[in-house]
Amino acid sequence: MENRPLEYDYTVAKMFMFSTIILGIVGMLVGVILAFQLAFPGLNLMLGEGLAEYTAFGRLRPLHTDAVIFGFTLSGIFATWYYVGQRVLKVSMAESGFLMFIGKLHFWLYLVGVAAVVVSLLLGITTSKEYAEFEWPIDIAIVIVWVLWGLGIFGLIGIRREQSLYISIWYYIATFLGVAMLYVFNNMEIPTYFASGGIGAWYHSVSMYSGTNDALVQWWYGHNAVAFVFTVPIVAMIYYFLPKESGQAVYSYKLSLLSFWGLMFVYLWAGGHHLLFSTVPDWLQTMGSVFSIVLILPSWGSAINMLLTMKGEWQQVASSPLIKFMILASTFYMFSTLEGPIQAIKSVNALAHFTDWIVGHVHDGVLGWVGFMIMASLFHMAPRVFKREIYSKSLMTTQFWIQTLGVVLYFTSMWIAGITQGMMWRAHDEFGNLAYSFIDTVTVLHPYYTIRAVGGLLYLVGFFMFAYNIYKTMSARRIEENELQTASPMAA
Repeated sequence: MENRPLEYDYTVAKMFMFSTIILGIVGMLVGVILAFQLAFPGLNLMLGEGLAEYTAFGRLRPLHTDAVIFGFTLSGIFATWYYVGQRVLKVSMAESGFLMFIGKLHFWLYLVGVAAVVVSLLLGITTSKEYAEFEWPIDIAIVIVWVLWGLGIFGLIGIRREQSLYISIWYYIATFLGVAMLYVFNNMEIPTYFASGGIGAWYHSVSMYSGTNDALVQWWYGHNAVAFVFTVPIVAMIYYFLPKESGQAVYSYKLSLLSFWGLMFVYLWAGGHHLLFSTVPDWLQTMGSVFSIVLILPSWGSAINMLLTMKGEWQQVASSPLIKFMILASTFYMFSTLEGPIQAIKSVNALAHFTDWIVGHVHDGVLGWVGFMIMASLFHMAPRVFKREIYSKSLMTTQFWIQTLGVVLYFTSMWIAGITQGMMWRAHDEFGNLAYSFIDTVTVLHPYYTIRAVGGLLYLVGFFMFAYNIYKTMSARRIEENELQTASPMAA
């Protein structure tokens, strides 16, 4: 019997790669529009009075956040899972008709859910809960999609040939379990039409929680959505793709496990820092602050482990644009996970809360850490999935510098704007009256809002370059398996 190498089936991975790119363009384009609307409010009427309802800031903002979180990022997570899972577990999806069916069903139901989200948000149908705006029919669909992904994960693990589970698999499993728990509990809701005897819209609902309890559950969910969507699966990606691309083993497998369990335990208790100086009990606020500071340890443990993986091979950062993306992603991760705990300190939060400094912190992580790492992962996957050479390494390098400039402009402008806001809001004259009116603050911030919009536009331009590079790769020179290393963005 001929002993042939295992051939992986990337059908589902390809499908999610395409949705990652398309939904990334949608989410980032809407984000740029919003940034310019804040700098130039007249743009809220850019399509005329008739369509202003659908293009105004209030209607587009949840579409932007959800397209980036549940569109671009989740698609990237799914795409990398269907690639990494097979290769690490040494099993092909083609070996199981059931798992292949589940994978394809997962993708198509996910797309139906995405379409429903876009339409409902543009129509203003929303629960008004941050990152949980969807009404109950869409929530049920999302749960079904998530269960399908879980079946795919554990089904593939169940038929694996590699008995030990590499650390990336741990992080993917944690993503599935964490989001499942968070989403179900935070989205407990009552359909008002059925509870009130047919009054109101059939799709409308109200939360099962109210007041302070609702706020507690919401920010337990909201902060940990950042943990289990923007952190845990992205760490899974870099633990696989950085060693593969660099040819270096992970610096410390023990440190990766220590950081894993640290993140699992500490992150879940840090959400209270979103509710400082509120009606939430003071001990809960303090606990949120304390655990946020402790969170530096497992976060930096992962980031330092990634950076030390390149020990002795730093010349690759200069020669490989793809490794540039990964290393700078790790650096942004370190910045973001230091900045967040600092903002969770009560005295700092008194200045930062409700300001644009918070926005700068979020986008430091999302654009620099999450965005760079997902694009790097797809760049690594492309030659292996399409069996084609990367179309242009120079285009990738240009994209890297344009997007890096965009990220730096974005978060630095928001740092300055946020601290300026906080200081102006707190300033008093000699009589104890506020020294500045609200419009004074808005006027001072206008240049920084413009800079933020330009930074976002640069990032979007870089993403279009990324999409074009992937598109052209699909028709580039065909390569064989033994050519894959030179087909990657390492300088040949």
